[in-house]
Formats: sequence, structure tokens, C-alpha cells
Amino acid sequence: MTILERLLHHDAWTTRALLSLSANLSDADLDREFDIGHRTLRRTFSHIVGNMECWFDLMSDRPQRAAATTAPSPDSVAGLLARLDIVADELLSLGRAVSEQGRENADFVDYLDNPPHRKPLGAGLVHLATHGMHHRAQCLYILRRLGVKNLIEGDALSWERQHLGLNEWPVDAKEERRQ
Repeated sequence: MTILERLLHHDAWTTRALLSLSANLSDADLDREFDIGHRTLRRTFSHIVGNMECWFDLMSDRPQRAAATTAPSPDSVAGLLARLDIVADELLSLGRAVSEQGRENADFVDYLDNPPHRKPLGAGLVHLATHGMHHRAQCLYILRRLGVKNLIEGDALSWERQHLGLNEWPVDAKEERRQ
């Protein structure tokens, strides 16, 4: 697995985990305003997933999708999870294709800029893989304030360990000699 694949997998896994932790919240809790970022949990998650969709569409030279066409209730937790599953797979496929074809430095046109700008595909993918991190921290803050328990840290090593099916990292037998 490449570093880019790890970044994209971790990004989707962590967002999915936080959305799943939000599944039992009421609409009132999802829409409760806080003095941070996009102000509500629903808006913050919608921003994360919507940006993934937007940037994938830009880098794929596709028209921007309408969220309402991708899920029955696009901003419900179930709708956001459905949208996330679709776009995470799309981004992973795009990232693999860009890497396999050596197109990291090839440009795409960000036609949402005025005027439109050319940007490197590799930078766009890295931007996407790291963008959600800041907003997930805001989600964690809101979830804590809402009293949600058993929140994850969401770090890349936890994702990797789970991905490998490990309960804990193996002990290095040489470690005893180092001490």
C-alpha cells in the first residue's frame, strides 16, 4: 500500500467512524450550534464529504455533482455515510490511477476559481487527504460537548493497526537489548 493510499484510507475511515458515533444523535443535537468552524456537527460533516465530492469532480474534469442525487437524505448521517462510501472509493481509484500513470504533476483545472487555475493532481489529492483532519477535530470537540462517549483518537496508526487486524503492535524482541 502506498503512502497516498494510506492517507486516503485513513481519511475515509476516521470520517466514517465519527459519523457512525453520531448515528444515534437527534436532529436537534446534529444541528445544535457551537462556536467553532461550521457551527454544527451536520454542517461540518456535510462540509467534509461535500469537499471530497467537489475536489474529486474537479480532478476528474466532471461537472459538480448534486448531493441530493447521491443519497435519499444527503445530509442525514445515513446519507452522509452513503455519500462518503461512494466518494472515498472514487478518490482511492483516482489516487491509484494518478500514481500508476505517474501523473502526480499533471494539472487539473479548478474551474470553481475565478479565474480558473491549473493545479497539480498530486497536490489536490494530498489536500483532500489532509483537509478533513481539521474539521474532524471540530467534530470531536462538538461530540465531546454533546456528551458522546468512547470517541476515537482517529490517528493513522490506529487505522493501520485495525486495517491489519491487530489488537496491538507486535513487540520487538530486540527492544530488551536496547534498554
